[in-house]
Amino acid sequence: MLTVEKIGGTSMSKFQDVLKNIIIGQKRDNSYYDRIFVVSAYNNVTNWLLEHKKTGEPGIYQLFVNGNNFINALDDLLQKLIGINRNFTDIKLDLKIADQFITERINQAKSYLLNLQNVMATGYVNKQNILLAAREILSSIGEAHSAFNSVNILKNNGINAAFIDLCGFNDSDYLTIDERIRKEFKNIDCTTTLPVATGYTKGTEGIMREFDRGYSEVTFSKIAVEVKADEAVIHKEFHLSSADPNVVGIEKSIPVGFTNFNVADQLADIGMEAIHPKASKPLEIAGINIRIKNTFEPEHPGTLISKNYICNASKIEIISGTDKVYAIEIHDPLMVGEVGFDLGIMQIFQKYNISYILKTTNANSITQVIWESDLKNEFISELQEKFYEITLKPVAIVCALGTNIAKPGILAKASSALSDNKINIECVSQSLKQVNMQFIINREDYKKAIIVLNDALCVIN
Repeated sequence: MLTVEKIGGTSMSKFQDVLKNIIIGQKRDNSYYDRIFVVSAYNNVTNWLLEHKKTGEPGIYQLFVNGNNFINALDDLLQKLIGINRNFTDIKLDLKIADQFITERINQAKSYLLNLQNVMATGYVNKQNILLAAREILSSIGEAHSAFNSVNILKNNGINAAFIDLCGFNDSDYLTIDERIRKEFKNIDCTTTLPVATGYTKGTEGIMREFDRGYSEVTFSKIAVEVKADEAVIHKEFHLSSADPNVVGIEKSIPVGFTNFNVADQLADIGMEAIHPKASKPLEIAGINIRIKNTFEPEHPGTLISKNYICNASKIEIISGTDKVYAIEIHDPLMVGEVGFDLGIMQIFQKYNISYILKTTNANSITQVIWESDLKNEFISELQEKFYEITLKPVAIVCALGTNIAKPGILAKASSALSDNKINIECVSQSLKQVNMQFIINREDYKKAIIVLNDALCVIN
């Protein structure tokens, strides 16, 4: 059985546990092999390189964009990365070799970025393409660092590991992402070698341009499809659970066990990614199941995501959501009976590259929920110019999801649970597929709503 397994950044920062629980602890038939590992950068490293994924706090990339001193920032980053290396001496990381590798990689990045800066200064090339190239270069550094270290540690622990550097720093091969993966894995014998691949892959289409911060899961997915893996495994620092344990408490956060790709897509749409949707689709089409496991509970089977799974019992499996969204209501008396009225709205959304999470309508109003980070003054101004009345409100969205929730009374039970706890439903949505009930509520009620719905629909049931 060949598996492709991705290790997330938080888990990578605790590589002692990864080594003990996953690589050594989960070996099959007394063998370390028949597995391929795809690794993320250590926790926070990509945030330092690009920008903080959740807060948007700028990193080195923004210094490059603004023409500021990114060289000193890269020097500071190098010291942080060398400091991270010191965390793994107890599991036999060779510090001299590890420090030398990341120093050389940072120096290469400096050279490339300086060249890009000089080319951009000539004014002969499209500035946006240069910035995208810089973002690609920076994003690759973290995964190269963690993958190289991992292979060094494994070799020093008697495991025949191979560093699969998909970053392409040392070649000028004009390859697509798929072609590079195919080339690097063509002669790898996974029965005698444990490959560790970088989560970043260099390609002519630009993996950051296509997938942005979901790129490591896309690499993971493409490798699994290329090698025809029997299963794709994602190791995280938590289970895929009925609700966030940090909100409802560990004792009331129940591992899901089984779900399907449709539910995984619903989670991704609200930012609670089991896996990036553009990474899950190739696996779904190829018939490769995904297993989400907790790095720190290696004996637990985790949650299996498959194409056709439907729970035998009709029930809610997951409560999730976010309080980082805004509701935009467009009200216009001319809307009623006007065929295609919302086309004009969507053209403005498309112009500003904004996707909505939820959409509800009545005779003369359309409400759409978007990410707070997508809110732009010029976007709102254009809506106000074109339509009669625009209402903008900070809100939260909470969702009750399941593979089989088409049962009379579940929606009523969810609504009653919120109402009984003085949580007003501002807006609600459910499609005919009936895998996701979405409630828009006041932002200050978000955590309370997650707890209330988890207790009413998951724990008691």
